[in-house]
Amino acid sequence: MTVEIEITEDLNTCLDLRFRVFVEEQGVPAELEQDELDATATHLLATRNGQPVGTARLLRDGNVITIGRVCVTPAARGTGLGAGLITRSVEIARDRPGVTRVQLGSQTHALAFYEKLGFLAKGPIYDDAGIPHRKMEMAL
Repeated sequence: MTVEIEITEDLNTCLDLRFRVFVEEQGVPAELEQDELDATATHLLATRNGQPVGTARLLRDGNVITIGRVCVTPAARGTGLGAGLITRSVEIARDRPGVTRVQLGSQTHALAFYEKLGFLAKGPIYDDAGIPHRKMEMAL
């Protein structure tokens, strides 16, 4: 099994993966899943044996990179792919001059997953598209 996680310009494939996971599986309203930030974000695409199985996007605001829209297809869950997407995102952030912190909004059921990868929970639980989240961050 060959897994690759790379920066991509193939936004349509990323959006298709996100639609299947967030809209069809998790019930996020379609009008909330995509936004104007997709046009300027750095997108990662994970493939397994050449097939798209996960994605994430990175947004920079000053010295902070926000990792978001992280998803893995059901068939690829439990394989370490999600951790690979986050690890690769942090590597990219570290390589960007002036970036000192990475943050993300974690669905509350995934807090322990991100803590294992070095993120710390900050602030209260909040609602995002009807799903409870909590902000998490990592100093670089």
